[in-house]
Amino acid sequence: MLHRMKPFAMAFCAVLLSAAACAQEWSQPVRGSWVRADDRAQRGDVTLVASGSGCEIVVGPGEHTAVAQAARFLAADIEKISGYKPSIVEQPTAGRVGIRMLTRTSGKWEAYQIRTIDNTVWLVGSDFRGTAFAAYTLSERLGIDPLYIWTGLVPDKHATLVIKSTDFIANPPTFKYRGFFHDDEDILPRPFDENGYPLQTGTVPRVWYERFFETALRLRMNMVAPYVRVQRPFEIQKMASDWGLVYTSHHYDTLLSNPWGFTRFGLAAARNAGTDWDWFKNREGLLNFWRGGVLENRSLDAYWPVGLRGTQDRSYTFPEGISEDEKNKAYREAIDAQVEMTKRLLPADKTPLFHFTLYTEMLPQYLTGTLDVPPEVTIVWTDDNDGHMRALPPKKDQWKHGVYYHLAYYSGNGRLTKQITHLVTPMRVEEEFRRIVAAGATEYMLVNVSELREYVMEARMLAEICWDAPTAFARPDAAGRYVDWWSREYFGEPAAADAARSYRGYYARLPSWDQIAVGGNAVADAITALDAKLQGKPAANVASDLVSSLENRRDAFDALIKQATAASAQMAADRQQYFFEHVIFPLRLDWRQTTAAILLNKAVLETSLDATRQLCLTAFNELKKLEEEIGRVERPPFERWYRTTWVRNDDSPYNVHRSYGRLLSFLIAHYLDSTGLR
Repeated sequence: MLHRMKPFAMAFCAVLLSAAACAQEWSQPVRGSWVRADDRAQRGDVTLVASGSGCEIVVGPGEHTAVAQAARFLAADIEKISGYKPSIVEQPTAGRVGIRMLTRTSGKWEAYQIRTIDNTVWLVGSDFRGTAFAAYTLSERLGIDPLYIWTGLVPDKHATLVIKSTDFIANPPTFKYRGFFHDDEDILPRPFDENGYPLQTGTVPRVWYERFFETALRLRMNMVAPYVRVQRPFEIQKMASDWGLVYTSHHYDTLLSNPWGFTRFGLAAARNAGTDWDWFKNREGLLNFWRGGVLENRSLDAYWPVGLRGTQDRSYTFPEGISEDEKNKAYREAIDAQVEMTKRLLPADKTPLFHFTLYTEMLPQYLTGTLDVPPEVTIVWTDDNDGHMRALPPKKDQWKHGVYYHLAYYSGNGRLTKQITHLVTPMRVEEEFRRIVAAGATEYMLVNVSELREYVMEARMLAEICWDAPTAFARPDAAGRYVDWWSREYFGEPAAADAARSYRGYYARLPSWDQIAVGGNAVADAITALDAKLQGKPAANVASDLVSSLENRRDAFDALIKQATAASAQMAADRQQYFFEHVIFPLRLDWRQTTAAILLNKAVLETSLDATRQLCLTAFNELKKLEEEIGRVERPPFERWYRTTWVRNDDSPYNVHRSYGRLLSFLIAHYLDSTGLR
């Protein structure tokens, strides 16, 4: 058999044909689509598992650690489906069914082929990531949801597991570097301060990064920015690199040096960097600090951020009265020094990669045309933190270009707040990424997904566009096709049409970050007014149209939730749970608080004290139901997911416990005896 394999591997290196039908078309089922449903092998099929025994996975001793890691995931995936876990061996066993993972360097970036020949499934990559991505593709086609950590979906079981005759080819991706930025990480487990808030200087458990990295790989992403405001155990970024992910970071994290820890973690002292973050007075100190980032990470696959910003994701503080020309000179001097230093310190086998991100103050500075960067630095264009690109390269020039995009962000209303559900729509993703691709900004794509859970639907769409934008955008309405496909793929054909309508209604009802907090803000304002009223203090008048406006909002929610509930009734139990988490719960979040706000504003207007009390108790019951629903979505491993944190603080309209707690305190203060809440 081996004499037939060598020509196949050589042919793979020589030419890659057009790919077979891909998920980017969003027209056909993907998960489990290569499994013979009746378990009966036909000509050309390969039986991977039968009668409690089965295949082995062959990974040669010279393969990259990323290939070995993909093999471990693949073996565990086959066990989840069939109950049998393949062994991983370095050499094939004669006569044994095998999955052969083989890298044949061809110069093509991350291309791969999956082909069944005789009793072997060949996973052949043009580089080590291509080989690894072949394994993750096979896992999904056998039945594993690449988002299973977040969706909770379990694969169909097959005691006899047969893969259909297959010859699948994936050509190189549209975007060369594609990554997730896991920003803030404020709701993940970590040490707490004396007020019960997660410490910004705490360390997040390794298991969360394993979840993030696994998801990125299963979506064929090749880059991660795993943290900013935490301590950084080297093992985390090394794990990313070992698994095949390029390690990069935030735009103010110059040369991966962790400016957040300049004083917090004693990094300045450890690196002989002085005490002042000052390019003009402490140039050698800053160079020493940045050198520490390079020395720590130079053995890894890394994409090095360059620039000059503060230590806390703020613009650099220049001396008062400095001119724009002097600022530009400082930026260029710093970046030149960073590039030169990194080149000098990297091992010979590491290709230096640099990105300069035009975030906030840097975009208008760059657009003046008076600031440029070394030619080997990728220019990264940014959105407005809400999924709309601020600018894109106007023409082709000597630089490579990429984008920094947001699915998650915190801000607004003068409070430190954070989104708690997905609000950047597939329609917006399509519109902006058509523009991005047309502008040629396809060297680099980093998307802020925060803790990822709420954003996996749009993250998957984005990952697939970045892999194959021409297919995704070959026809109009890519977003519509994606929503329809997602609804079929994740919730089943019987529920698909109603689920898709529910998503479209959801996006229409929650079109922007502020809309999720309308009810919560109205509850807080009403409680303040009630408190003043019952203490005989002057209170702001309730606007004459406020109650009717809230009632219209409630009624719109009512219709949408009814539609979503009908869709849910047509789903299997695990799909019902995820649909509740992803669609119904975010709607109920504001719906219940809007309903409570209507009752509380009526209580403000009520002249009868007893009627006021009854309206308050009815509102409290609505918020109590919301607390019960929060409990439903805080399933393992997402316990305490909606807790108060340093980002979602007590004043935040996104702290969903705020309305419940404030109203409970109000009732205890004013109706202690009559309500029985003592």
